[in-house]
Amino acid sequence: MTRVTRNSEAGKNLKAIASVVRPPVNLVTKRDYRGVENLAIDSGIVVSPNHISWFDPLAIAQFLWDNDRPPRFLGKASIFRIPILGKLIKNAGQIPVYRNSHAAAQSVNYSIASVKRGEAVVIYPEGTITRDPNLWPMHGKSGAVNVALSANVPLIPVAQWGAQEIMAPYQKKLKIFPIKTIKIIAGKPLDLDDLRDKQLDSTILKIGTERLMRAIADLLGELREEIPPAELLKWGRRT
Repeated sequence: MTRVTRNSEAGKNLKAIASVVRPPVNLVTKRDYRGVENLAIDSGIVVSPNHISWFDPLAIAQFLWDNDRPPRFLGKASIFRIPILGKLIKNAGQIPVYRNSHAAAQSVNYSIASVKRGEAVVIYPEGTITRDPNLWPMHGKSGAVNVALSANVPLIPVAQWGAQEIMAPYQKKLKIFPIKTIKIIAGKPLDLDDLRDKQLDSTILKIGTERLMRAIADLLGELREEIPPAELLKWGRRT
């Protein structure tokens, strides 16, 4: 498999950013990685983690870099308009999400093209930090399942825990000491075989997304050594 992200211009830019960001993340965290063998797939993959903190994209990026899967993230278009940072992440091949506009489909199309080239695309299915008071995943949106089925690539559910202790949900204040442990587990590729080669209508996408969110919740329960709720919180509009 050709890892375009490493050899392309965008890949070089991504590597330059990683060389700056990864050392301090290593310094301020301990890491407990599980299920890394599920990332060793000879194709592109869609990676779908839960979202618990504005710090956790750094943790997920570190997890993927450490396991030879340089990530492409989908991010809100507003982030790409931030001076300097926006240009950096755009040049590094990250994918803006244009919500509620005629350009919204571009995000999906770029993601499909990326995974078909063998890349790892990270799509947070909740679309925002969870609003669940106990930080369990919420109901998800269909983008991750849509891309995985459209591109016919594996969809990897991922659960993470610990980033919320460094930066609390919807807070910007860092709490570095004492050093926190970031726990991340990658599950086996989600079983979507019964949904493949079918028309991607709302019913198919709903079934796949509910399956994905249950897998993420179960993985998070494993990390937390707790039983996840039978019903996940519904928040906002599913797309």
